[in-house]
Amino acid sequence: TGLGPLLIDWMKRGIITAIGTHGAGVIHDTEIALFGRTSEDVAEGLADGSFGMSRDTADFINKAISHPDHRDLGYGESLGKQLVDVKAPCHDLSLVYNAYDLQVPLTVHVALGTDIIHQHPTADGEAIGRTSLRDFRILAHEVGKLSEGGVVMNLGSAVIMPEVFLKALSVARNLGHDAHKFTTANFDMITHYRPTQNVLTRPTLTGGKKFNFTGHHEIMIPLLHALVLGELSG
Repeated sequence: TGLGPLLIDWMKRGIITAIGTHGAGVIHDTEIALFGRTSEDVAEGLADGSFGMSRDTADFINKAISHPDHRDLGYGESLGKQLVDVKAPCHDLSLVYNAYDLQVPLTVHVALGTDIIHQHPTADGEAIGRTSLRDFRILAHEVGKLSEGGVVMNLGSAVIMPEVFLKALSVARNLGHDAHKFTTANFDMITHYRPTQNVLTRPTLTGGKKFNFTGHHEIMIPLLHALVLGELSG
């Protein structure tokens, strides 16, 4: 929804210390970084089978995560490095580019078959699985740093990220990290089951606070951004 620059500003200020997203998130972000826009008429494209068949996006991402020089990198790291290496024209708008440049962990959590880039012959199941699993472990490591005063925000993911976060939290606690008494917040246009349970309720049963904000991202996130900057300047 065009709010990448606000999140990038938070990264630069040290407010956002890690980002987790799903496959669609980085597809749109990559298109914005490379082309300055991201859009497709799904209904029209589905009618003739052209939906998701653009080679530019698919080949760029698929080749980035399967690149032999990226074997020790996660999905987000591989894609961020590739965007930096090609000097993406609209990099100032890209979360992935700026996260890599600022050394902020950005992890990508993929469900096979959910993303348009999986429709292409360049899709490599081994690379997708390896890099996404590495990112899950990176996210679990970051979640392990949560304690009183930490904040987790879910911005619009109804299924994948709430599920991934819950498992990462379980791993962190299983390994003995003090991942308790933090604050969680969910932002979306409607209330969904998994964010309510897996982001708000279950993680805070042992302490902490939870907040649910219902509204359009284009309104709610700029308001939150302004409030945070107001607190910092106050």
